[in-house]
Amino acid sequence: MKQVRKIYDRAFKEKAVQLSYERHNISELARELGVTAPQLYKWRKEYEEFGQGSFPGNGNLKQTPEQELISELERKLKDAELERDILKKAIGIFSKNGR
Repeated sequence: MKQVRKIYDRAFKEKAVQLSYERHNISELARELGVTAPQLYKWRKEYEEFGQGSFPGNGNLKQTPEQELISELERKLKDAELERDILKKAIGIFSKNGR
């Protein structure tokens, strides 16, 4: 019989990581939470590496705050370049009609 994969939300994972730092026995905590100890260690490692960018959900990239800022700035730059190109075309059209 096929096992159903459990999905844990971000808040649960963050709380589990926080508890894992407060408790000494990780295996016992994992049993209490209904997860495996290796899974808990994996969440801890991810949280240490990505901080608030951890556990983004299915299909979303894990990013450090710096990577998120870079992505946001790249998105804004792309939008500004598109806007500039549209304005250049509009100026070209209006300058031809004015002659």
